[in-house]
Amino acid sequence: MTGKRRGAPQKNGTFSETVKQSFAILQQELGVQFQNPELLYQSFTHSSYVNEHRRKFYTDNERLEFLGDAVLELSVSQYLFQKFTSMSEGELTKLRAAIVCEPSLVLFANELNFGKYVLLGKGEEITGGRERPALLADVFESFVGALYLDQGLQPVVKFLEQVVFPKVETGAFSHVMDYKSQLQEMVQQMNNGSLNYEIVEEKGPAHNRTFVSSVRLGSNELGEGKGKSKKEAEQKAAQVAIIRIQGQIASRQEG
Repeated sequence: MTGKRRGAPQKNGTFSETVKQSFAILQQELGVQFQNPELLYQSFTHSSYVNEHRRKFYTDNERLEFLGDAVLELSVSQYLFQKFTSMSEGELTKLRAAIVCEPSLVLFANELNFGKYVLLGKGEEITGGRERPALLADVFESFVGALYLDQGLQPVVKFLEQVVFPKVETGAFSHVMDYKSQLQEMVQQMNNGSLNYEIVEEKGPAHNRTFVSSVRLGSNELGEGKGKSKKEAEQKAAQVAIIRIQGQIASRQEG
């Protein structure tokens, strides 16, 4: 859907050519082209900028932030629900909270260099607003809200597949993903015996060590994983084991 059909921003003042060119560069960097650029401009417009340009009748990004927060939570929830089929409701909730919390959103915003594009008032600029975590997190949510209004949910999901979801899959949030407990529950349900974890290899210098862990059920190896710590390696091994077991179960059901 186009931005016009889904709801354009409130009537905005005209932005300078310099601002427009800056956001044209941002769109090229993101690989996203807004049908209604005013939504993009608004998503980066801080209230301090609006207050210092009252005659321009600009609109700040606070309403887009509200919408983006909901769209982000829905998109992440859908991804986690489909990706981690053995996770309980409580575990999914905990993982989602870690992904959409302020520190994580700041990480995403910084990687995209969003702070460079925020439209700030002079006072906010002087006091370091461009690096302020809460502001950057809000801008990330505002951008998501603007993209949703402009193009719908699927482009938002595509954007998150490039920026957010890969970090989940590579273990950035492994501190809240207890694969070992999940695997233990699966094994207990199948009454297949007890699990045993073993560090089978250590590689690299002392200051940059990589551990390789194997998880076994009796004499059968279920999975192997690598990590910067023994605990992380064990979690990765358990994750591999879960995927393998789920694949075996699915194959039997299809058969």
